[in-house]
Amino acid sequence: RERLGIRHIDIVIGGSIGGFQALEWSIMFPEKIAGMVLLACNAKVSPWGTDFNETQRMALFSDPSFEEQNSISGGAKGLETARAIALLSYRSYKGYKLTQSEEDCDKLFAEKACSYQKYQGKKLKDRFNAYSYYTLTKSIDSHNVGRGRGGVEKALSQIKAKPLIIGIDSDVLFPLEEQKFLAENIPNSQFEIISSDFGHDGFLLEWKSITAAIKKHIKIIQ
Repeated sequence: RERLGIRHIDIVIGGSIGGFQALEWSIMFPEKIAGMVLLACNAKVSPWGTDFNETQRMALFSDPSFEEQNSISGGAKGLETARAIALLSYRSYKGYKLTQSEEDCDKLFAEKACSYQKYQGKKLKDRFNAYSYYTLTKSIDSHNVGRGRGGVEKALSQIKAKPLIIGIDSDVLFPLEEQKFLAENIPNSQFEIISSDFGHDGFLLEWKSITAAIKKHIKIIQ
């Protein structure tokens, strides 16, 4: 920020782990940031979120090449499985029912849903690597804005940016109670609930509703 000559920030916006960063900046620089939008995130990683990550790491380590292979391609099969596990936390029962149900009612096995998980695992494996993925999960597990600040509530109370907190009603990874906690503990918060069939990924897919909420918030803080 200083290198670029930016003295004041009108608004920071972050969704999911991007929300972690927006929240951290707002605590670090309360006098520099005027507005803030946090989407589908929390103030401290939950045991539920940590165990989704730990289960993915178990999948990485179950691939012998993750530890044995001295190249960036190690752990590729484990990464595919880890991604498939993660996807379940990003979506919802209703979302899968809408998009992955079999059209043929006489099929013995649910091939469509199975092939979708495999496809998503392979797609990530082809553009990412297992070691970066492992590091990303560990960085998420370290999220706690209250560390070294006297606790989460005290840290959130220091924020001076005018906040909009947005939650997705079907999000199982960052459930609404976590955004409600943010709204209750960050001064002068506005709180919006977005309805979606697609779980945590609703913060990416429900862009029309989210855009409308952000535009309304920008008018308030101007």
